[in-house]
Amino acid sequence: SVSGAFWEHLRHLGLQDFPCGLGSWNKSRFDACTRLREGQPGLGADPAGQEEAMPLGDESPEALMELLSDWHSPWALPPDCSPQDQHLREMAVLAPELVRGSRIFQVLRSLRIVGKGVEEVDNGLLQLQQLEELILSANQISSITSANLPRTLKVLELCCNAVADLQDLCTQPPPELQHLGLGYNRLCGPSQDKYLTADFWPNLVSLDLSFNNFTDLLGLVSQLSSLQKLRILVLQGNPLVLIPTYRGFLVDSLPKLSILDDIHIGPDERHQFHGLARQPELIRSEARVVVSIGEIKGVPDPSARQLLEVGSEAPVITYSYCVMYKF
Repeated sequence: SVSGAFWEHLRHLGLQDFPCGLGSWNKSRFDACTRLREGQPGLGADPAGQEEAMPLGDESPEALMELLSDWHSPWALPPDCSPQDQHLREMAVLAPELVRGSRIFQVLRSLRIVGKGVEEVDNGLLQLQQLEELILSANQISSITSANLPRTLKVLELCCNAVADLQDLCTQPPPELQHLGLGYNRLCGPSQDKYLTADFWPNLVSLDLSFNNFTDLLGLVSQLSSLQKLRILVLQGNPLVLIPTYRGFLVDSLPKLSILDDIHIGPDERHQFHGLARQPELIRSEARVVVSIGEIKGVPDPSARQLLEVGSEAPVITYSYCVMYKF
């Protein structure tokens, strides 16, 4: 489940272990802060106003932070770690009490669990009451229930999973969601088109449906046209992109769109395809594919065979080949 992967991820970050957390390397510093809040002099405080002496065995916050950032350090995070992970590690040094126990739920704004074999999005996520970004790419999620998603979500990325139905996700979706990533899943049109409207996603700005199995261009566009805030759309990898008038029809049908399939829509292109949306008869529901074979290796050359004498009883060897194309 996502919750299980989340706690495993926290253990991997080592927020309670040196140089993070609370221990002999920094305990006196936080004990001193506690005493100051209670009106008592801190450990090693000089009544004459001199600087406080650091107890033996303590490390300064600067030294501990350097252990996190120096790439030679064994405690440094890898360069490809998320900014949220780095932020949590730094917070665990400067204010470890904020990331202890359930308090961490109030701190997290972003959660990234990629390639961890997650199959279930459970209701444990609801504890993350400030979560705005949830990235669950490259897992094994086939269904996701919107009731288990924090209402504060603005980014939901589900790329490279096994999602085939959006019904459960659209039962009570996060109202402020701005990006929905569903690329490389198993969605088929037109049964799923009806869930891609403003009734479910009123604030959606970016939508990734790449590499699914959407085939009905007219039906999909009629639903997407209700998304008034949509500016970025990715459909590449779907069968409908093989339709000759695909890009032009979309550009003219969705006038507020800024980027289609990672390509910016300029004024010239919009002018070029102006009026195409009013000519649906130009859209053909078929595509022509031409396959040319340039060279085949490993096939015996028939002309190189020796001609058999007339009446010879020698066996004759024949070869047959089958070439298959999958679309």
